[in-house]
Amino acid sequence: MTDMLTIARIGAQGDGIAETPAGPVFVPLTLPGETVRARVADGRAEDVEVITASPDRVAPVSPHYGDCGGCAFQHWAADPYLDWKRDQVRLALEREGIDTEIEATVATPPGTRRRLALHARRTPEGRVILGFKARRSWRLVEVSVCPVADPRLVTAFLGLARLAGAFLEHPKSAPTLHATLTLTGIDVDVTGVERRSGGLSRDRQMQAIRAAADMDLARLSLAGDTLVMARQPLVAFGPATVPVPAGGFLQAVPEAEQAMTSRALAAVKGAKKIADLFCGAGTFTFPLATVAPVMAADASAAGIAALKGGLGSAKGLRTITAEARDLFRRPWTPYDMKGVDAVVFDPPRAGAAEQTLQIAQTKASVVVGVSCNPTTFARDARILIDAGFRLERVTPIDQFLWSTHVELIGVFRR
Repeated sequence: MTDMLTIARIGAQGDGIAETPAGPVFVPLTLPGETVRARVADGRAEDVEVITASPDRVAPVSPHYGDCGGCAFQHWAADPYLDWKRDQVRLALEREGIDTEIEATVATPPGTRRRLALHARRTPEGRVILGFKARRSWRLVEVSVCPVADPRLVTAFLGLARLAGAFLEHPKSAPTLHATLTLTGIDVDVTGVERRSGGLSRDRQMQAIRAAADMDLARLSLAGDTLVMARQPLVAFGPATVPVPAGGFLQAVPEAEQAMTSRALAAVKGAKKIADLFCGAGTFTFPLATVAPVMAADASAAGIAALKGGLGSAKGLRTITAEARDLFRRPWTPYDMKGVDAVVFDPPRAGAAEQTLQIAQTKASVVVGVSCNPTTFARDARILIDAGFRLERVTPIDQFLWSTHVELIGVFRR
């Protein structure tokens, strides 16, 4: 039995929501105002047929659309899609009672993502496939193209599938290849390999190393431990060239990174001393050091080592000091940030409530918050606002094209 449904809005997970007497029904791959016919079970619609399409519906650009779980919104025109992301930020701030200017979402073009997490599996026929998880499933969708990815990564898919075969030695292994495009080539870190049985055998390690050489990978590592490195993977952060730590964090899209760093630089203009917290390998540190001396900290010792490895690569920068420190367990205090008049912080999705409480007690006049989670950003923003800061503006960044994820940068002033 099927039901006729009218889509009222798009939920936070990207599904259309139809209001019915039995409660809301979540309808995947639909748009507001559309009428659909579907089979409904437990509040979810399956076998969806669009009867009346929205004028904002566009043709998807990937042959894997609808099956691959990577893109929720390829069928949505750009303007309403970007407005929806802006609205997610507004709703998160409203829940904390925060009213501020929210700029238009900064768009990023297709074909620009430099970092992908590709899952590998062996089929019952013995073939190795590479791809992304299906929608709401553990099933793997084999992909041959990816419109969000840099074409140089897409070209490497066949070679990466051959490489993945070396890591499928144990039946419980479920390898994920984290492929990053760097200035010196593709860097691959593999996770999800069964270790309890002794890890990857020497024969399989050699097989992987040969496959990496055949592909001319810059580096191949296993859960952060380098197996082979032909060239040091390098990235540019502002004027500096920085070695990428194996398995380390890197912003997914250079254009999104530039949108965030340019706004951070504008906000701290005139600062005398800057703190960069959750700094990673120096994404913001090096650009900030064109303005003033920077004190940087991050829990990743490898990230801090990489940052220090880039210190001699650029001339004219102000002094940079960097410390490996878990800012969740041991947040920097006002004493640690003595003399700092500007703070930039870019925590993980969980936010940084304890560190934000310490920032609020400093004498900093400007704070720049970068986040991949509007909800935790809003919570931390409330801490700063209650301490006397004003959230001047927030800019959503569409770093993860056609997904539900929203990045943002917000500027606070006393």
